[in-house]
Amino acid sequence: MSRVEILLASRNKQKLRELAACLRGLDVELMTLDEVPNAPVVEEDGETFKENAAKKATEIARATGMLTVADDSGLVVDALGEKPGVRSSRYAGENATDRENNEKLLREMSDVPQELRGARFVCAAAAADPNGLIRVVEGSCEGSIGFEERGEHGFGYDPLFVKAGYSKTFAELAPDIKNRVSHRFLAMQKAGILLESYLAKKKRQEEGQPPEQLSPS
Repeated sequence: MSRVEILLASRNKQKLRELAACLRGLDVELMTLDEVPNAPVVEEDGETFKENAAKKATEIARATGMLTVADDSGLVVDALGEKPGVRSSRYAGENATDRENNEKLLREMSDVPQELRGARFVCAAAAADPNGLIRVVEGSCEGSIGFEERGEHGFGYDPLFVKAGYSKTFAELAPDIKNRVSHRFLAMQKAGILLESYLAKKKRQEEGQPPEQLSPS
């Protein structure tokens, strides 16, 4: 079986580095949307992270003919009724910057005491091939929202999010430490296992061996 190409359905360079780190144990060639000019722009109009990830993966896999991994992730804040949720990247407006989103979140949390600032990062990762969706898996990371931005690493809400059991924000943690404990890492670990099973099944089919079903998540 020749080396398999996997398309990571994102143009976010920081996100791509994180995803690639989580999948580096697979003997595959990773590509980005910037390397695939015929990849469509998929509107993320689902009501859940899983819906958005599945839609991106299936539409891009169908259009490009490639095995595709897509993710959708965001921040869920208890005191805000689980906002910003699927609108995390657009919380302060369709073209909002990370700083604008963080500033809006801090304003809305200004009167919330420490004990009620619980939050979690959620990441859904979907794998699809040109025939359709393979599966969606999910990872989450519990923590709380700080009172000010701290740290220079990461992106998005990283300067505000403090993982449970830690005193530093995600943006203060070294990237290699964050990548080992983040929601995206947990989701992509599951996606890596899923892809290994998928590729093993494809190899058996090419060799004429009886296929085995993917184990349930």
